[in-house]
Amino acid sequence: MVATPIGNLQDISLRALEVLKSVDTIAAEDTRHTAHLLTHFGIKAKMIALYEHNERRAGQKILDALHSGQSVALVSDAGTPGISDPGAVLVGMARDVGINVVPLPGACAAVTALSAAGFEHPHFLFYGFLPASGAQRRRALEGLREQEAVLVFYEAPHRVLESVQDMVDVLGGARRILVARELTKTFETLHRCALQEAIGWMQADPNQQRGEFVLLVEGAAPPAQNDVNDEAQRVLRLLLDELPLKQAVKLATDITGAKKNVLYQLALELKSNG
Repeated sequence: MVATPIGNLQDISLRALEVLKSVDTIAAEDTRHTAHLLTHFGIKAKMIALYEHNERRAGQKILDALHSGQSVALVSDAGTPGISDPGAVLVGMARDVGINVVPLPGACAAVTALSAAGFEHPHFLFYGFLPASGAQRRRALEGLREQEAVLVFYEAPHRVLESVQDMVDVLGGARRILVARELTKTFETLHRCALQEAIGWMQADPNQQRGEFVLLVEGAAPPAQNDVNDEAQRVLRLLLDELPLKQAVKLATDITGAKKNVLYQLALELKSNG
């Protein structure tokens, strides 16, 4: 399992190059796409296509090759195979018959975006692509609404505005979102704002609606938010009238002893509701 760059070809690892040069066959999601990567690094290799709709059929051919003593590397078009890309089916087939599976770490768009988000919650939930249908997408988001971990989505450019609007409608506009677009590529963009501001930001510049997207959304506030006492709320409201949000939250935390992350979420909601 060989992770490949998600944009910048220099992100490939030395180990990945060594493996791609040495194996008997490379199984690729799109052989034409992978050919560009191999040509760039001067690698000549036999390839077989393995994609979503032929994974079991092609997977059996790969198992036959492995049983005959050949070595096979699996790559997707970009990033780590099996992460919202083909690969999991083949790995399951291989493990079922006792074939050794060796993962090579490398680029992953979800983790790359998460590292630059600055969200303090220690957990995240990788969802991948939401359903294409608006009704199904909203139902999926309803199921995630109480999730406290950071939510990580992939999205296509022709659906990104609709998806973000559904997030606003279902999750609420006060949560923060990181829009990560075209990661590691020439026009890479990372923009963090309140969910309710993201649509306007993207509509103001059509270029921000193009490319491949990772959307990271803050999770739900912990239940403890409901336990913020009246005095803490009063202090926070007074400070928000006079100070920037972060400074108001810090002072309110020092004064009242309430949890900072709880007051921060409450402050976002107070600002959102005017």
